[in-house]
Amino acid sequence: MNTNKDEKKLLRYTYLLCLVGFFNLAILKKPFDKGAMIMCLITCLLIGYSYFIIRKFFSDGDKYIFIFSSILASIGIIVLYRIETAAAIKQIIWFAIGVTIFILIVVLLPDLKRFDKYKYVYLVLTIILMAMGTLFGNETLGARNWVSIAGLSFQPSEFGKLFLVAYLASSLKDYESFKDLIEPAIVVMVALGFMVLQKDLGSALIFFGISVTMLYIATSKMKYVIICFGLFAVGAFISYGLFDHVRLRFLIWKDPWPYATNKSYQIVQSLLAIASGGLTGSGLGMGYPKYVPVCTTDFIFSIICEELGILMGFAIILLYFLLFYRCMRAAIYAEDNFSRLITVGYSAMIACQVFVIVGGVINMIPLTGITLPLVSYGGSSMLSTFFALGIIQKISEEGR
Repeated sequence: MNTNKDEKKLLRYTYLLCLVGFFNLAILKKPFDKGAMIMCLITCLLIGYSYFIIRKFFSDGDKYIFIFSSILASIGIIVLYRIETAAAIKQIIWFAIGVTIFILIVVLLPDLKRFDKYKYVYLVLTIILMAMGTLFGNETLGARNWVSIAGLSFQPSEFGKLFLVAYLASSLKDYESFKDLIEPAIVVMVALGFMVLQKDLGSALIFFGISVTMLYIATSKMKYVIICFGLFAVGAFISYGLFDHVRLRFLIWKDPWPYATNKSYQIVQSLLAIASGGLTGSGLGMGYPKYVPVCTTDFIFSIICEELGILMGFAIILLYFLLFYRCMRAAIYAEDNFSRLITVGYSAMIACQVFVIVGGVINMIPLTGITLPLVSYGGSSMLSTFFALGIIQKISEEGR
């Protein structure tokens, strides 16, 4: 199979997607919206130039990781431009910075195996970043997980999970017995505790998913996974009794309709938007995204399903699956346990985030306010995701 040829064909489809999406938005406005076509050109140039650099100088790694992530980011920028032009402009800037980080990691970072000895550096950074929201955070939409420094707002937990994965990979790489799991277990429980205190239930679920996945890959013992789920159930029960916001989320999840005008307004509007779009959607630019709260971040998947259809929603989930598959494929070829575990951890991080937010907006699980990776508006999420993908790309280069 000619991989280079297949990659370029997929890139051409990506350019076509951008062209069709932005041209559709441009002709909806009177007069013709030249800004949409400029956004299309910038997006295509960013993707094309970045692929050229990676392919030319680092031809061994799995380039589909970058291509699939670029397709998802392109869809996000198109939908954001339809909802709010200013958000799309900011998003394309974050996309450019994220891609730059991705390339710099691949180009400049030395052999990752030498980073396995900095376990306690990762531990300290994890605790600091997890604690920042609790100590200095501002409450936004019910969660205390945003911190402002010099006028710049960001979510410390988005970067904390990167170091948590690195710490767990460094701790679990030499697993021999149960005693090797005690310290990592304490660190994970502390991280989960900070997330519960910040009312950031989405991040708590993601951290739990990452930890259990890495634990199983490191030990191959299902009994540890069962114990983790048991402890998580106990913790969820205690949190349900102690915190009003946890009880409210479960109340809305069980039956949102009696509270449609107040407590469950967000999820009800999300469900109505998805249902109104049907299989094929109302058409890009023909829906009513402003009826859905927080439509550029938490509920962007609902807007996509409303205007582009449930079939497009399934297509996006399939793209995430393909991205996850290519990332996990890099883990198979990794040369050492640290690289293998960090790849699995970052892959699980993205997969868990997709599951939590998509499951929340369709009311399959209790709603938690997090972003859809690469698609939703958000600089913290975009940068942390491309950082993780850059590490995985680097490992795929080393493993060939």
